[in-house]
Amino acid sequence: MGISIIKVPDIGEGVAEVELVEWHVKVGDLVKEDDVLAAVMTDKATVEIPSLFDGRVVELGADIGETLVVGATLLTIEHADEGNATAPDTDAAAASPVAQKEPEEKLPEPAPRAPEPKLPPAAPPVAGSVRAPRAEGAAPLASPAVRARARAAGIDLRRVAGSGPAGRITDTDLDAVFAAGPAAVAVPKPGRSRREGAEDIRVVGLRRKISESMSLANARIPHITVIEEIDVTAVEDLRASMNAGKGEKPKLTMLPFVSAALCRAIDQHPEMNAHYFDDAGIIRRHNPVHIGVATMTDKGLVVPVMRHAESLGPFQLAAEILRLAEAARKGKATRDELTGSTITITSLGPLGAIATTPIINHPEVAILGINKMAVRPMWDGAQFVPRKMVNISASFDHRVIDGWDAAEFVQRIKTLLENPALIFMED
Repeated sequence: MGISIIKVPDIGEGVAEVELVEWHVKVGDLVKEDDVLAAVMTDKATVEIPSLFDGRVVELGADIGETLVVGATLLTIEHADEGNATAPDTDAAAASPVAQKEPEEKLPEPAPRAPEPKLPPAAPPVAGSVRAPRAEGAAPLASPAVRARARAAGIDLRRVAGSGPAGRITDTDLDAVFAAGPAAVAVPKPGRSRREGAEDIRVVGLRRKISESMSLANARIPHITVIEEIDVTAVEDLRASMNAGKGEKPKLTMLPFVSAALCRAIDQHPEMNAHYFDDAGIIRRHNPVHIGVATMTDKGLVVPVMRHAESLGPFQLAAEILRLAEAARKGKATRDELTGSTITITSLGPLGAIATTPIINHPEVAILGINKMAVRPMWDGAQFVPRKMVNISASFDHRVIDGWDAAEFVQRIKTLLENPALIFMED
């Protein structure tokens, strides 16, 4: 039998360190070659690390959320072949699923949750006679005076058996209830229960990457946001017409048209399709348009990239958006598909607001936010007519994009979307 250390592999593309986001095994587990041992994250791509042997896990080398450099110990496996390490202290390893080490600081233990309040059990009917209780669900019979007395005392008459004719509840029956203790038939107090305690949730994996990215962008980029309303009635009519004859092609949404309009607007405003490396003082304008499309997943927000969007038609854009969104939501998007965007589009769809202030995806210099569509009355010069309207919110890096240029860029997008034939016309 041998003991071997499995190390964090070289993921490539200059990655020097990774974050451990998930264990798929624990100490004592039997694994086979190629079984997934753990998942690590680089930038926004999750990579699964497989086993190199058939064997038994004897020690884990890190906790969830720890940052590991390439080549660091991930875990130790006992297997039939000759190993590359000495056996660890198995007693110590068995005592904990993670290598024995004391953390420098422990998060406070979550306070215990308060137990859910329960209604008191139904008390047996109380009465001054041996008359059988009324049928389940039957309304109690009582005079107005008896009802008022019971209401004032907080007594539920449905729990009192009456001794009068037809089971009518009398004052004598109430006297018997008071003698037995009115709490047994008290009306439960209405209202919401109080909750106590708290839960600590460690920020790891994709959520940590999102946090770091947003902090970086917000701290280093002075944003300017331009908001404009756009009449998308014409593009919606065109979209419906194209969908009617699409055949096997993917269904068109608004996003492919917005992407195509963005590419055409960049033709006149190439300064928007750029990265600003502020540390080096360099603006790098890109010729291809690689559009990042902000996508919500179960684990958080990711931005898969449509490469060379300027070369794609509307149905091609729709197919690529759909493919990338599915890959991102299933966690199957590759590192190449999650990096390299030159400008980003974000949209909350029907959940969108009247206006938003999107945060730029550093080191890009612009981001376009699409807000929800609404039918609004618009003045056409003679009367109010219903039109489909969408507000767009475009944020810019004010260090390198002036307000005038930002406003011109937004107006160009507005013109293209309100006159969609212009999007597909060759210059």
